[in-house]
Amino acid sequence: MRTQVAIIGAGPAGLLLGQLLHKAGIDNVIVERQTGDYVLGRIRAGVLEQITMDLLARAGVDARAKAEGLPHDGIELLFKGARHRIDLHGLTDGKQVTVYGQTEVTRDLMEARQAAGLPTIYSAASVSLHDFDGARPRVRYQKDGATHEIECDFIAGCDGYHGVSRASVPADALHTYEKIYPFGWLGVLADVPPVSHELIYANTSRGFALCSMRSATRSRYYVQVPTEEKVENWSDEAFWNELRLRLDPEARERLVTGPSLEKSIAPLRSFVAEPMRFGSLFLAGDAAHIVPPTGAKGLNLATADVGYLSRALEIFYADKTASALDRYSDLCLRRVWKAERFSWWFTSLMHRFPDTGEFGQKIQEAELDYLVHSRAASTSLAENYVGLPMEEF
Repeated sequence: MRTQVAIIGAGPAGLLLGQLLHKAGIDNVIVERQTGDYVLGRIRAGVLEQITMDLLARAGVDARAKAEGLPHDGIELLFKGARHRIDLHGLTDGKQVTVYGQTEVTRDLMEARQAAGLPTIYSAASVSLHDFDGARPRVRYQKDGATHEIECDFIAGCDGYHGVSRASVPADALHTYEKIYPFGWLGVLADVPPVSHELIYANTSRGFALCSMRSATRSRYYVQVPTEEKVENWSDEAFWNELRLRLDPEARERLVTGPSLEKSIAPLRSFVAEPMRFGSLFLAGDAAHIVPPTGAKGLNLATADVGYLSRALEIFYADKTASALDRYSDLCLRRVWKAERFSWWFTSLMHRFPDTGEFGQKIQEAELDYLVHSRAASTSLAENYVGLPMEEF
Protein backbone atom coordinates (compact mmCIF):
# COMPACT_ATOMS: atom_id res chain seq x y z
CA MET A 1 0.00 0.00 0.00
CA ARG A 2 1.15 3.52 -0.75
CA THR A 3 -0.11 6.72 0.92
CA GLN A 4 1.13 10.22 1.67
CA VAL A 5 0.73 10.09 5.49
CA ALA A 6 0.58 6.96 7.62
CA ILE A 7 -1.08 7.70 10.97
CA ILE A 8 -0.37 5.39 13.89
CA GLY A 9 -3.27 5.32 16.35
CA ALA A 10 -7.04 5.73 15.88
CA GLY A 11 -7.74 7.74 19.01
CA PRO A 12 -9.09 11.29 18.73
CA ALA A 13 -5.69 12.74 17.75
CA GLY A 14 -5.10 10.30 14.89
CA LEU A 15 -8.70 10.45 13.68
CA LEU A 16 -8.76 14.26 13.75
CA LEU A 17 -5.48 14.44 11.86
CA GLY A 18 -6.84 12.03 9.26
CA GLN A 19 -9.99 14.10 8.81
CA LEU A 20 -8.09 17.40 8.54
CA LEU A 21 -5.72 15.90 5.96
CA HIS A 22 -8.66 14.45 4.01
CA LYS A 23 -10.27 17.91 3.89
CA ALA A 24 -6.98 19.24 2.50
CA GLY A 25 -6.82 16.53 -0.18
CA ILE A 26 -3.93 14.64 1.43
CA ASP A 27 -4.10 10.83 1.35
CA ASN A 28 -3.75 9.06 4.67
CA VAL A 29 -4.13 5.63 6.25
CA ILE A 30 -4.68 4.99 9.98
CA VAL A 31 -3.20 1.90 11.64
CA GLU A 32 -4.58 0.92 15.06
CA ARG A 33 -3.55 -2.09 17.15
CA GLN A 34 -6.87 -2.30 19.01
CA THR A 35 -10.40 -2.87 17.73
CA GLY A 36 -12.71 0.05 17.06
CA ASP A 37 -14.97 -1.03 19.93
CA TYR A 38 -12.01 -1.02 22.32
CA VAL A 39 -11.04 2.51 21.28
CA LEU A 40 -14.62 3.71 21.80
CA GLY A 41 -14.81 2.00 25.18
CA ARG A 42 -12.04 4.10 26.72
CA ILE A 43 -13.43 6.60 29.24
CA ARG A 44 -11.59 9.91 29.08
CA ALA A 45 -12.09 13.56 29.90
CA GLY A 46 -14.36 15.94 28.07
CA VAL A 47 -13.56 19.65 28.54
CA LEU A 48 -12.89 21.12 25.10
CA GLU A 49 -11.13 24.42 24.53
CA GLN A 50 -12.39 26.75 21.80
CA ILE A 51 -9.35 25.80 19.72
CA THR A 52 -10.46 22.16 19.78
CA MET A 53 -14.00 23.14 18.80
CA ASP A 54 -12.58 25.23 15.95
CA LEU A 55 -10.48 22.30 14.70
CA LEU A 56 -13.52 19.99 14.83
CA ALA A 57 -15.37 22.59 12.74
CA ARG A 58 -12.49 22.73 10.26
CA ALA A 59 -12.67 18.94 10.02
CA GLY A 60 -16.44 19.10 9.47
CA VAL A 61 -17.31 17.06 12.57
CA ASP A 62 -18.54 19.67 15.06
CA ALA A 63 -22.32 19.42 14.50
CA ARG A 64 -23.09 17.07 17.39
CA ALA A 65 -20.58 18.73 19.73
CA LYS A 66 -22.28 22.08 19.12
CA ALA A 67 -25.78 20.60 19.49
CA GLU A 68 -25.20 18.39 22.52
CA GLY A 69 -22.11 19.89 24.18
CA LEU A 70 -22.53 22.02 27.29
CA PRO A 71 -20.91 25.48 27.00
CA HIS A 72 -19.36 26.59 30.28
CA ASP A 73 -18.60 30.21 31.10
CA GLY A 74 -17.02 29.54 34.50
CA ILE A 75 -15.71 27.07 37.06
CA GLU A 76 -16.01 26.98 40.86
CA LEU A 77 -13.19 26.58 43.37
CA LEU A 78 -14.20 25.09 46.71
CA PHE A 79 -11.99 25.56 49.76
CA LYS A 80 -12.58 26.09 53.48
CA GLY A 81 -16.15 24.88 52.95
CA ALA A 82 -17.22 27.59 50.48
CA ARG A 83 -17.36 27.89 46.69
CA HIS A 84 -15.96 30.78 44.65
CA ARG A 85 -16.71 31.26 40.94
CA ILE A 86 -14.05 32.05 38.33
CA ASP A 87 -15.77 33.90 35.47
CA LEU A 88 -13.94 32.42 32.48
CA HIS A 89 -16.13 34.28 29.98
CA GLY A 90 -15.81 37.67 31.62
CA LEU A 91 -12.07 37.43 32.30
CA THR A 92 -11.06 36.28 28.80
CA ASP A 93 -13.07 38.58 26.51
CA GLY A 94 -15.85 36.08 25.92
CA LYS A 95 -14.03 32.75 25.71
CA GLN A 96 -15.53 29.57 27.12
CA VAL A 97 -15.04 25.80 27.21
CA THR A 98 -17.44 23.07 26.07
CA VAL A 99 -18.13 19.90 28.04
CA TYR A 100 -18.41 17.07 25.53
CA GLY A 101 -17.03 13.61 26.22
CA GLN A 102 -13.86 12.47 24.48
CA THR A 103 -15.65 9.21 23.66
CA GLU A 104 -18.23 11.22 21.71
CA VAL A 105 -15.51 13.16 19.88
CA THR A 106 -13.96 9.82 18.89
CA ARG A 107 -17.33 8.46 17.77
CA ASP A 108 -18.03 11.53 15.61
CA LEU A 109 -14.60 11.28 13.96
CA MET A 110 -14.95 7.52 13.38
CA GLU A 111 -18.32 7.97 11.70
CA ALA A 112 -17.03 10.81 9.52
CA ARG A 113 -14.04 8.72 8.42
CA GLN A 114 -16.24 5.73 7.65
CA ALA A 115 -18.70 7.88 5.69
CA ALA A 116 -15.84 9.25 3.59
CA GLY A 117 -14.61 5.72 2.87
CA LEU A 118 -11.16 6.42 4.30
CA PRO A 119 -8.97 3.42 5.25
CA THR A 120 -8.54 2.55 8.93
CA ILE A 121 -6.80 -0.73 9.77
CA TYR A 122 -7.94 -1.98 13.17
CA SER A 123 -6.48 -4.97 15.08
CA ALA A 124 -3.08 -4.44 13.45
CA ALA A 125 -0.52 -6.58 15.29
CA SER A 126 3.25 -6.15 15.58
CA VAL A 127 3.23 -2.61 14.16
CA SER A 128 6.75 -1.38 13.38
CA LEU A 129 8.16 1.80 11.84
CA HIS A 130 11.07 1.73 9.41
CA ASP A 131 13.44 4.14 7.64
CA PHE A 132 11.82 7.32 8.96
CA ASP A 133 15.30 8.83 9.02
CA GLY A 134 15.48 8.47 5.24
CA ALA A 135 13.51 9.25 2.11
CA ARG A 136 11.25 6.16 2.07
CA PRO A 137 9.59 5.59 5.46
CA ARG A 138 7.49 2.46 5.88
CA VAL A 139 5.02 1.03 8.38
CA ARG A 140 4.81 -2.74 8.75
CA TYR A 141 2.10 -4.69 10.57
CA GLN A 142 0.48 -8.12 10.72
CA LYS A 143 -3.18 -8.87 10.15
CA ASP A 144 -5.14 -12.00 9.26
CA GLY A 145 -1.98 -14.09 9.34
CA ALA A 146 -0.10 -11.97 6.80
CA THR A 147 2.53 -9.23 6.96
CA HIS A 148 1.58 -5.92 5.31
CA GLU A 149 3.61 -2.82 4.52
CA ILE A 150 2.64 0.81 3.89
CA GLU A 151 5.02 3.10 2.02
CA CYS A 152 4.51 6.78 2.78
CA ASP A 153 6.03 10.25 2.78
CA PHE A 154 5.48 10.87 6.49
CA ILE A 155 4.50 8.98 9.64
CA ALA A 156 2.37 10.62 12.36
CA GLY A 157 2.76 8.93 15.75
CA CYS A 158 -0.60 9.46 17.48
CA ASP A 159 -0.59 6.18 19.42
CA GLY A 160 -0.26 7.39 22.98
CA TYR A 161 2.21 7.10 25.82
CA HIS A 162 2.66 3.32 25.48
CA GLY A 163 2.62 3.23 21.67
CA VAL A 164 5.24 2.08 19.21
CA SER A 165 5.97 5.52 17.71
CA ARG A 166 8.03 7.08 20.49
CA ALA A 167 9.50 3.66 21.34
CA SER A 168 10.86 3.47 17.76
CA VAL A 169 13.02 6.57 18.24
CA PRO A 170 16.65 5.88 19.26
CA ALA A 171 17.03 6.59 22.97
CA ASP A 172 19.93 9.00 22.42
CA ALA A 173 17.74 11.16 20.16
CA LEU A 174 15.17 11.79 22.90
CA HIS A 175 15.26 13.93 26.00
CA THR A 176 12.46 13.09 28.42
CA TYR A 177 11.19 14.94 31.48
CA GLU A 178 8.87 13.33 34.02
CA LYS A 179 7.21 14.00 37.36
CA ILE A 180 5.18 11.31 39.15
CA TYR A 181 2.60 12.57 41.66
CA PRO A 182 2.04 10.66 44.95
CA PHE A 183 -1.70 10.18 44.35
CA GLY A 184 -4.29 9.24 41.73
CA TRP A 185 -7.89 10.03 40.87
CA LEU A 186 -10.61 7.55 41.70
CA GLY A 187 -13.30 8.31 39.14
CA VAL A 188 -16.94 7.25 38.87
CA LEU A 189 -19.24 7.68 35.88
CA ALA A 190 -22.96 7.52 36.71
CA ASP A 191 -26.28 8.30 35.08
CA VAL A 192 -27.23 10.97 37.60
CA PRO A 193 -27.75 14.74 37.08
CA PRO A 194 -24.67 16.88 37.87
CA VAL A 195 -24.49 18.41 41.32
CA SER A 196 -23.79 21.80 39.70
CA HIS A 197 -24.13 23.26 36.19
CA GLU A 198 -20.42 24.19 36.33
CA LEU A 199 -17.38 22.15 37.35
CA ILE A 200 -16.44 22.24 41.03
CA TYR A 201 -12.75 21.85 41.95
CA ALA A 202 -12.48 21.13 45.68
CA ASN A 203 -9.45 21.55 47.94
CA THR A 204 -10.13 19.92 51.32
CA SER A 205 -8.18 18.52 54.25
CA ARG A 206 -9.34 15.06 53.10
CA GLY A 207 -7.92 15.62 49.61
CA PHE A 208 -8.99 16.88 46.21
CA ALA A 209 -12.38 16.25 44.58
CA LEU A 210 -13.83 17.19 41.19
CA CYS A 211 -17.49 17.35 40.22
CA SER A 212 -17.83 17.18 36.44
CA MET A 213 -20.36 15.94 33.90
CA ARG A 214 -20.81 14.46 30.45
CA SER A 215 -24.38 15.68 29.89
CA ALA A 216 -27.38 16.97 31.79
CA THR A 217 -28.08 13.39 32.92
CA ARG A 218 -24.61 11.83 33.20
CA SER A 219 -22.00 12.87 35.76
CA ARG A 220 -18.31 12.20 36.28
CA TYR A 221 -16.88 12.55 39.80
CA TYR A 222 -13.36 12.12 41.15
CA VAL A 223 -11.69 11.95 44.54
CA GLN A 224 -7.96 11.98 45.28
CA VAL A 225 -6.61 8.66 46.59
CA PRO A 226 -3.10 7.37 47.42
CA THR A 227 -1.09 5.95 44.53
CA GLU A 228 -1.23 2.42 45.95
CA GLU A 229 -5.03 2.42 46.37
CA LYS A 230 -7.01 -0.33 44.60
CA VAL A 231 -10.36 0.29 42.88
CA GLU A 232 -11.68 -3.02 44.31
CA ASN A 233 -11.54 -1.46 47.78
CA TRP A 234 -14.20 1.09 46.83
CA SER A 235 -17.86 0.19 46.70
CA ASP A 236 -20.24 2.72 45.16
CA GLU A 237 -21.51 3.56 48.63
CA ALA A 238 -18.00 4.18 49.94
CA PHE A 239 -17.23 6.49 47.01
CA TRP A 240 -20.39 8.58 47.41
CA ASN A 241 -19.83 8.86 51.16
CA GLU A 242 -16.27 10.09 50.65
CA LEU A 243 -17.32 12.56 47.96
CA ARG A 244 -19.97 14.04 50.28
CA LEU A 245 -17.33 14.69 52.92
CA ARG A 246 -15.36 16.79 50.42
CA LEU A 247 -18.26 19.02 49.30
CA ASP A 248 -19.81 22.17 50.73
CA PRO A 249 -23.18 21.82 52.51
CA GLU A 250 -25.24 23.01 49.50
CA ALA A 251 -23.55 20.62 47.06
CA ARG A 252 -23.82 17.80 49.60
CA GLU A 253 -27.55 18.38 49.77
CA ARG A 254 -27.93 18.49 45.97
CA LEU A 255 -25.80 15.41 45.24
CA VAL A 256 -27.75 12.64 43.51
CA THR A 257 -26.12 9.21 43.71
CA GLY A 258 -26.62 6.04 41.69
CA PRO A 259 -24.89 2.89 40.48
CA SER A 260 -21.55 3.44 38.75
CA LEU A 261 -21.31 2.77 35.02
CA GLU A 262 -17.52 2.81 35.24
CA LYS A 263 -15.05 3.10 38.09
CA SER A 264 -11.29 3.38 37.78
CA ILE A 265 -8.17 4.92 39.30
CA ALA A 266 -5.93 7.07 37.10
CA PRO A 267 -2.36 7.82 38.26
CA LEU A 268 -1.14 11.38 37.76
CA ARG A 269 2.07 12.27 35.94
CA SER A 270 3.69 15.05 33.97
CA PHE A 271 5.80 13.91 31.00
CA VAL A 272 7.41 15.53 27.96
CA ALA A 273 9.60 14.02 25.23
CA GLU A 274 11.70 16.38 23.12
CA PRO A 275 11.88 16.91 20.20
CA MET A 276 8.61 15.89 18.56
CA ARG A 277 10.08 15.29 15.09
CA PHE A 278 12.58 12.69 13.91
CA GLY A 279 13.11 12.87 10.14
CA SER A 280 9.75 11.98 8.61
CA LEU A 281 8.25 10.80 11.94
CA PHE A 282 6.17 13.33 13.89
CA LEU A 283 4.89 12.64 17.41
CA ALA A 284 1.58 14.12 18.52
CA GLY A 285 -0.56 13.97 21.65
CA ASP A 286 0.17 11.49 24.44
CA ALA A 287 2.99 9.95 22.40
CA ALA A 288 4.96 13.11 23.20
CA HIS A 289 3.48 14.50 26.42
CA ILE A 290 1.24 13.72 29.38
CA VAL A 291 -0.34 16.22 31.78
CA PRO A 292 -2.19 15.59 35.03
CA PRO A 293 -5.92 15.96 34.27
CA THR A 294 -6.45 18.82 36.74
CA GLY A 295 -6.05 21.48 34.05
CA ALA A 296 -8.15 19.66 31.41
CA LYS A 297 -5.33 19.94 28.89
CA GLY A 298 -4.62 16.40 27.63
CA LEU A 299 -7.05 16.14 24.71
CA ASN A 300 -6.70 19.84 23.90
CA LEU A 301 -2.91 19.60 23.61
CA ALA A 302 -3.32 16.60 21.29
CA THR A 303 -5.75 18.43 19.01
CA ALA A 304 -3.46 21.47 18.90
CA ASP A 305 -0.54 19.20 17.88
CA VAL A 306 -2.47 17.72 14.96
CA GLY A 307 -3.76 21.18 14.07
CA TYR A 308 -0.14 22.32 13.66
CA LEU A 309 0.86 19.10 11.85
CA SER A 310 -2.04 19.14 9.40
CA ARG A 311 -1.34 22.78 8.52
CA ALA A 312 2.39 22.10 8.07
CA LEU A 313 1.64 19.17 5.75
CA GLU A 314 -0.80 21.32 3.76
CA ILE A 315 1.94 23.90 3.26
CA PHE A 316 4.44 21.19 2.29
CA TYR A 317 2.23 19.64 -0.39
CA ALA A 318 0.85 22.96 -1.70
CA ASP A 319 4.02 25.05 -1.74
CA LYS A 320 6.70 22.32 -1.93
CA THR A 321 8.46 23.77 1.12
CA ALA A 322 9.37 22.05 4.37
CA SER A 323 9.69 25.29 6.35
CA ALA A 324 6.50 24.71 8.39
CA LEU A 325 7.37 21.06 9.07
CA ASP A 326 10.76 22.24 10.33
CA ARG A 327 9.01 24.46 12.90
CA TYR A 328 6.47 21.84 14.04
CA SER A 329 8.33 20.57 17.10
CA ASP A 330 9.33 24.01 18.41
CA LEU A 331 5.82 25.47 18.00
CA CYS A 332 4.17 22.50 19.69
CA LEU A 333 6.63 22.40 22.58
CA ARG A 334 6.20 26.11 23.37
CA ARG A 335 2.50 25.44 23.89
CA VAL A 336 3.08 22.08 25.59
CA TRP A 337 5.37 23.49 28.25
CA LYS A 338 2.94 26.30 29.07
CA ALA A 339 0.19 23.72 29.52
CA GLU A 340 2.54 21.53 31.57
CA ARG A 341 3.27 24.49 33.84
CA PHE A 342 -0.40 25.30 34.31
CA SER A 343 -1.39 21.68 34.94
CA TRP A 344 1.45 21.23 37.46
CA TRP A 345 0.55 24.49 39.24
CA PHE A 346 -3.19 23.73 39.40
CA THR A 347 -2.48 20.18 40.60
CA SER A 348 -0.10 21.47 43.27
CA LEU A 349 -2.68 24.02 44.42
CA MET A 350 -5.70 21.73 44.68
CA HIS A 351 -4.34 18.40 46.04
CA ARG A 352 -3.29 17.27 49.48
CA PHE A 353 0.37 16.24 49.45
CA PRO A 354 1.41 13.62 52.02
CA ASP A 355 4.66 15.37 52.97
CA THR A 356 3.38 18.95 53.52
CA GLY A 357 0.94 18.38 56.39
CA GLU A 358 -1.23 21.10 57.90
CA PHE A 359 1.22 23.85 56.95
CA GLY A 360 0.91 22.94 53.28
CA GLN A 361 -2.87 22.96 53.57
CA LYS A 362 -2.84 26.47 55.07
CA ILE A 363 -0.50 27.74 52.33
CA GLN A 364 -2.85 26.35 49.66
CA GLU A 365 -5.86 27.98 51.30
CA ALA A 366 -4.03 31.32 51.49
CA GLU A 367 -3.12 31.13 47.81
CA LEU A 368 -6.68 30.19 46.87
CA ASP A 369 -8.01 33.09 48.93
CA TYR A 370 -5.67 35.45 47.07
CA LEU A 371 -6.57 33.85 43.73
CA VAL A 372 -10.33 34.33 44.01
CA HIS A 373 -10.03 37.92 45.31
CA SER A 374 -7.42 39.15 42.82
CA ARG A 375 -8.63 39.97 39.33
CA ALA A 376 -5.11 39.60 37.97
CA ALA A 377 -4.68 36.13 39.51
CA SER A 378 -8.17 35.04 38.45
CA THR A 379 -7.48 36.25 34.90
CA SER A 380 -4.28 34.22 34.73
CA LEU A 381 -6.17 31.09 35.77
CA ALA A 382 -8.99 31.81 33.31
CA GLU A 383 -6.66 32.48 30.38
CA ASN A 384 -4.84 29.21 30.89
CA TYR A 385 -8.01 27.21 31.53
CA VAL A 386 -9.79 28.27 28.32
CA GLY A 387 -6.57 27.69 26.36
CA LEU A 388 -3.77 29.83 25.04
CA PRO A 389 -3.89 30.75 21.34
CA MET A 390 -2.06 28.76 18.69
CA GLU A 391 0.79 30.52 16.91
CA GLU A 392 0.87 30.81 13.13
CA PHE A 393 3.58 29.27 10.94
